[in-house]
Amino acid sequence: MSRSAVKTIYSKWLKTKAIQHSANVRAYVPDTRKMTAATLRDMISRYRMVYVKPNSGTFGKGVMRVERRSAPSGGTTYRYQYGTKRREFRDFADLYASIVRHKRKGTYLVQKGISLLTYRGRRFDIRVMVQRNSKRAWETTGIIGRLSHPAKIVTNYHNGGTPMSIRTLLKPKFGARRIVAIERKLARVGKDSAIALSRVYPRVDMVGTDIGLDAECKPWIIELNTSPDPYLFRFLPDRSTHRKVLRYARALGRIPVRKKKR
Repeated sequence: MSRSAVKTIYSKWLKTKAIQHSANVRAYVPDTRKMTAATLRDMISRYRMVYVKPNSGTFGKGVMRVERRSAPSGGTTYRYQYGTKRREFRDFADLYASIVRHKRKGTYLVQKGISLLTYRGRRFDIRVMVQRNSKRAWETTGIIGRLSHPAKIVTNYHNGGTPMSIRTLLKPKFGARRIVAIERKLARVGKDSAIALSRVYPRVDMVGTDIGLDAECKPWIIELNTSPDPYLFRFLPDRSTHRKVLRYARALGRIPVRKKKR
């Protein structure tokens, strides 16, 4: 199938490659490589914390957080978390063997770890929904925060995460004007990432851009979803956002058209 006919891209690697060359978004794309023993060793040495995840997959399934730490007695230790389980090793070879043994089938990627902002001790990231409007132009239609499960490393709703208003999540750290500025930047980064992806895959019409904010509030594009859940926005207190996302999704043929009541 040609790129021009593709509407949903399942490969995280292909989506990353598609946006890496965009001048508008490349600064927000964390270092991402296909996982081998060599790439994992190099990246964990460089960044000290990385995420490894299946190239194809949804709901945060198969994602692991891997860390390199200095042992109190000297030397280095390694550990990773998968689901709610943590494992620790003194030797990199043992770490890698365990990851390979517990990972899902297929290709894995290793991505620079972003130390996400937290809310009440739990990490969160942001889903930015971008959809084509009636003029086929890209438009940011919704932004929602995703708070991780207390015992897990992922924020996905279907993996125990809690969808929340981004203003609620940011309010303990920032004032109202700063929050508005952050929202605008997130909207722009989400839209620019969709534009960059659609240059390679023109038939893409909906993109859920998952963005993490680090301690300096810099946005990082963690992942792009070309079949995002439009119903996630029902958790926002402002129902108008949810209605808009659904209206656009219906117009794009992504969800059934509502039948008129007689």
